[in-house]
Amino acid sequence: MRIVRRSSLLTTSLLAIVVGGAVAVVGAQIRLELGFLGLVPGAIILAVGLRQPLRRWRLARTSVPTEARAWLRTHVPLYTRLAPEARTRFERDVQFLMDEYSFEGVQGVTVTDDLRLSVAAAGAVLLHGRPDWELPGSRSVLFYPRRFNDAYYDSADAAYDGMAHQQGPIILTAPAVRDSWADAADADNVVLHELAHLFDFDNEGADGVPSLVAPASAGDWQTLVRREMRRVRNGQSILRPYAAEAPSEFFAVAVETFFEQPDRMADHHAELFAALVAFFHLDPRTGRRTPSPASPPTEGEGVEKA
Repeated sequence: MRIVRRSSLLTTSLLAIVVGGAVAVVGAQIRLELGFLGLVPGAIILAVGLRQPLRRWRLARTSVPTEARAWLRTHVPLYTRLAPEARTRFERDVQFLMDEYSFEGVQGVTVTDDLRLSVAAAGAVLLHGRPDWELPGSRSVLFYPRRFNDAYYDSADAAYDGMAHQQGPIILTAPAVRDSWADAADADNVVLHELAHLFDFDNEGADGVPSLVAPASAGDWQTLVRREMRRVRNGQSILRPYAAEAPSEFFAVAVETFFEQPDRMADHHAELFAALVAFFHLDPRTGRRTPSPASPPTEGEGVEKA
């Protein structure tokens, strides 16, 4: 995650100049000295547009709390594999996500630092190889006390530990969130699963083709997914059976396995593993970013030293 994105800065500056200039011209036509009024909307646009970058800049100058660093070291294997420079960036991304997302407990759930960290850490994991990315979709997270059904109620048919929406909050059950990081090598992480769906939803529908897959590669990705889903149905896959429910669920389950059992996936599903390495620009076995054809990596922001 960037403190400021060049494209956003350019857009904000151009908008401030255009709107401010237009107001200045109109004001000057009415009365010459009123031309200065163009500074007002220009300043407002800049203030609104630069609010997040300034907030991130301040956060980036602060260290992550010792307790949070200890939690990451204990629960997030990828974090421990990163070079010092990359680890600092990972911690910074965690701080950004904890600051910019809203977290709310439902039905008596107390939102603890560990719950917030659990979500922010998953986001940082998904984004680490692609510093220019932001998590798409909602920035609101609700924690439920127990499983819920399609109507978001606790009932005999309650089967969901998490649910992501194209428009709306991310819903997670507090026990499942805690269990997700209790064993970070079991390939069962509801937070990674639901956040992975956000990349699918950003493609205007959960079709199992992540929105950031190059259009020219979408057909190859769909072919790979169909083949891998057949392996799941035939009991020939290390992915859990839920991956065969739908292409969208396949992608989310594959992401869980990719980050929590990367060595095993590389051994049993080499093509799928390579596709996910290319998508996330990251090899979770080593914590090293893979080079982008458009922009070769540099030390600290590219392939980190082991």
